[in-house]
Amino acid sequence: MIKTANVVTHSNIRQFIVHVVRKMTHQVFVYGTLKRNEPNHYWLSNPENGASKFVTNGITKTKYPLIIATRYNIPFLLYSPGNGANVQGEIYQVDDKMLSNLDVLEDHPKFYVREVDDIQIQKGNETSATKCWVYFLKTFKPELLKKPTISNYSSSGPHGLVYSERCNRDPSYDYWKEVKHSQGDC
Repeated sequence: MIKTANVVTHSNIRQFIVHVVRKMTHQVFVYGTLKRNEPNHYWLSNPENGASKFVTNGITKTKYPLIIATRYNIPFLLYSPGNGANVQGEIYQVDDKMLSNLDVLEDHPKFYVREVDDIQIQKGNETSATKCWVYFLKTFKPELLKKPTISNYSSSGPHGLVYSERCNRDPSYDYWKEVKHSQGDC
């Protein structure tokens, strides 16, 4: 008969601490360049940004206008409930560090605003809704509502509007002025 003892080692403790620290407590719905096979997906897959795990595909329960705008062809989800389409995207579980880094990427709350919204998911023949963080452009120029809307973004989609990565942009050009509604605008 062989007896075994539970041995606590430095390695076991470190693994436990990393597991606790990296607990993924947030669900985020991504609809644009953060999706798999899109230019900014590396933000979600880089462990230096925090932890993330793909959960499933989803679609917004509410219709929103998803547009492509600026000379850099950036996708924007305009906060105009009931307009546009039910937007397709991906749901990720993320930890606090990843959520914080996504806030930096999306310039929350100065530019995009992160809000909880209902996202529909399909499980077999049943559809259910789950709550996810979603980044919306809430203060935008009204003329953006006249732009064509899409329901499923791809940088290489049939629209022909290829996303320009940040490293390829003119740093002196303020493209936010093309979309962001400011107090001085009528």
